Amino acid sequence: MFTFNYEGGATAIAVWGVWILVFALLFGMNEMARRYKICGFICFVILPTVLSILWFTVLSDTTYTDWFHLAKVYSSTAGCIGFWLIRHLHGVNKKTGKVWRLAENKIALCFPPLILAINILEAVARDIQVGLQYQTGGVLADEAMYVLGGSWNFMNAAAGILNIITITGWLGICIRKESSSDKSRDMLWPDMLWFWIIAYDLWNFAYTYNCLPGHAWYCGFALLLAPTLCAFTIGKGAWLQHRAQTLALWCMFAQTFPAFIDEGKFAVASTYHTVPLFVFSFLALLSNVAVLVFMVYKIAKTKRNPYLGELYTDLKKYKEVKALAE
Repeated sequence: MFTFNYEGGATAIAVWGVWILVFALLFGMNEMARRYKICGFICFVILPTVLSILWFTVLSDTTYTDWFHLAKVYSSTAGCIGFWLIRHLHGVNKKTGKVWRLAENKIALCFPPLILAINILEAVARDIQVGLQYQTGGVLADEAMYVLGGSWNFMNAAAGILNIITITGWLGICIRKESSSDKSRDMLWPDMLWFWIIAYDLWNFAYTYNCLPGHAWYCGFALLLAPTLCAFTIGKGAWLQHRAQTLALWCMFAQTFPAFIDEGKFAVASTYHTVPLFVFSFLALLSNVAVLVFMVYKIAKTKRNPYLGELYTDLKKYKEVKALAE
């Protein structure tokens, strides 16, 4: 699947060590950003503002300026800002004297699924592009990265579309109640359960392996595991928030130091074997089909509309997350 830069002096132990460091930093920085309101503001408002100036001035010769990378970094950052506002923005109605919270606004709650769907569609478009234009292999003009197109791209694009269709229950998004051990006020999404998250992770890993093969070791492996582990442990129910924050932080790092994953000693390349390319995309498609089948089954059984309400309210994991809410 992957090949390490042995000619550049790297060893398997060293590369794994760097992978663990990347994973730990992503996990730790996400923890800081989610637990402390000011840290979230610094990471996703001040930091990208300063870095944007650098990307288009002194770093313009080395950073990524193609539409895809810019769309990725700014869409993920926009998601983080939107989620931060949903979690923390509130005020008092001068006429009624009642406290209002953005988290209670149904229009605002449409933002998380919208930004998520846009993010997935960006990747679906790239999979289709690679599948159509690089069937015999070739170097991407905007990234100087070799890709190999094939049926796997179209299978994974289909998996991404199914992943969007199976996004449910966003009007049930709520805020985590504060406790002595956790004052994060995480944006909980009770209806976004483990099976959807796993299907997303398989799809996204296949996408990175298909279309960003030189980055898949870090952004397709460490970057996917960090938010998922957090969502299944200390940050239950807030996977989308964790995913957006770790993705935005990674994209800002990759924009600023592209040589780390492209040319450095610890860069990891794909072997471009067609078997893993096919297998991962097939697993992504299969898992997303399974989630779709389960969603349709639950709709038929409960008569609930997954786009106007919540679908999985009777499941144990849903109840565990809902119990954390205010």
